[in-house]
Amino acid sequence: MRVLRLSLTAIAVGAAFMQPARAGLFEDDEARKAILELRGKVQANEDAAKQRAEQLNALVQDQVQPLRRSMLDLNGQIDALRAEIAKLRGANEQLARDLAETQRKLTDQSQSVEARLKPLEPQKVNLDGREFQVAPDERSQYDAAIGLVRRGDFAEAVAALNAFLKRYPASGYTDSVRFWLGNAQYGKRDYKDAIATFKAFIAGSPDHPRAGEALLALANCQIELKDNKGARRSLEDLIKAYPGTEAAQAGKERLRALK
Repeated sequence: MRVLRLSLTAIAVGAAFMQPARAGLFEDDEARKAILELRGKVQANEDAAKQRAEQLNALVQDQVQPLRRSMLDLNGQIDALRAEIAKLRGANEQLARDLAETQRKLTDQSQSVEARLKPLEPQKVNLDGREFQVAPDERSQYDAAIGLVRRGDFAEAVAALNAFLKRYPASGYTDSVRFWLGNAQYGKRDYKDAIATFKAFIAGSPDHPRAGEALLALANCQIELKDNKGARRSLEDLIKAYPGTEAAQAGKERLRALK
């Protein structure tokens, strides 16, 4: 009986120990199951996220690819434009150099033309209190003729002065040429021609600064031709018309010598 009690007690104690063990085992199964479910959800989420990422990546690739091609095309166009700009810049620089060279040549040509034309341009002359314009050849011919008078080459001077009057009948030098022509004719002893020249000069330019000298020279020609009456009249006209001049003073002395 005691043995039976001990057996029952052992069984009861074993049953008591076995009940918590079963409970612990049950709890482990539940936790494991929960963990497995959680893992499944995590994996599913990861798979879904991965699939979504792949979809997004594919979508991005579909959108980026055209943009990439567009960027490549744009870069190619930019490179082409840069090359064209560089080419145009080079062309512009060449054009600028060509223009500068052309301007330099035009300037040189203009200066050359001006240098050639300058001797042909009218020149301003001041003579016997008068200012006028003459051509270079006109001035050159006048100076040459007057040079002959001053050297005493009266025959050549007469020819040169007559030629000048024929070539330049309206020249500003005309009065001066007539005056010196009369003097050259006087020096050549062509008194009659000298008288005619001096009279024409005085009649045409009575206010000329050398008109008094012309009257005195006219009187000298008349004296050389023994025309004292005419000489006296010319000297009296000189003293009356141009008083106070050196020619009038010389005319007074010459008039006294005729008496």
